[in-house]
Amino acid sequence: MQNIIAINSPEYPALLKTIGKNAPKQLYYKGKRDKSIFENCLAVVGSRRMTIYGKQITQKLVTQLAVSGITIVSGFMYGIDVAAHRAAVEAGGRTIAVMPCGIDRVHPEYQTKLYDEILDAKGLIISEYEGDAMPAYWTYPARNRIVAGLSKAVLVIEAGEKSGSLITAHLAEKFKRKLFVVPGPLTSTLSAGICQLIREGYADVLTRAEDILEFFKISKSFIEAGSQHKLNFSGLENQIINQLKKEPMEIDNLARLIGLPVAEIGKTLSIMQLKNLLFEEGGKYFIKS
Repeated sequence: MQNIIAINSPEYPALLKTIGKNAPKQLYYKGKRDKSIFENCLAVVGSRRMTIYGKQITQKLVTQLAVSGITIVSGFMYGIDVAAHRAAVEAGGRTIAVMPCGIDRVHPEYQTKLYDEILDAKGLIISEYEGDAMPAYWTYPARNRIVAGLSKAVLVIEAGEKSGSLITAHLAEKFKRKLFVVPGPLTSTLSAGICQLIREGYADVLTRAEDILEFFKISKSFIEAGSQHKLNFSGLENQIINQLKKEPMEIDNLARLIGLPVAEIGKTLSIMQLKNLLFEEGGKYFIKS
């Protein structure tokens, strides 16, 4: 079921309204809207031609940030966008997918499973377009202003010289948002856009998630301790360890064998990774020896 928020409604995201004439007159959304989801939003964007390095960095950073209570905002496209949404969901965090098409259309259509997982994890699907409207060439950059506008800061992970992510980065500058970039190998063409943003002098180079947590004034240790107490991770951790002792496996298999939602298993796996108890490779989780 779709819902609508008009710009003159008190429920309209306050930070998005600050971008002035660039703010959409209405937002259509799906999901159970909790006002707190908009309080600490970070946009995570990057190349659709994501490398293994980009995927690993996205998973590591987003996992720590989502566990710490930051809402991850992105554009639902393949590459860094999807890696960011998925990492947030698997960490048990919340994420907002901003669509370049009508709210009733899943685009790309083969990502229906992720679309549903975002909603199941208490995230939101948002669009300024109603119904089944098709995306157009101009709706992608238009979508980027919402991604940046909803967020206190923008994080760029891998961007080519003419990457669409640079549009979002420059919108962040225009909207006076904080901009973080992840350094990459100089031999990679996907580092060209990152280097450009660093040369322009607006972006802060990010090497650890704690830098973003400090900007958001969030205590990682406090959030993690509260989450562990709430979800009783010690018992669940034992169940996960017992399963992974038999063989490495993917999160879906763990959830099925233990009988809990993927989001809850994902949050526990994220905490266990932060504790250095296990690691992920090729979609499977392994116990550290």
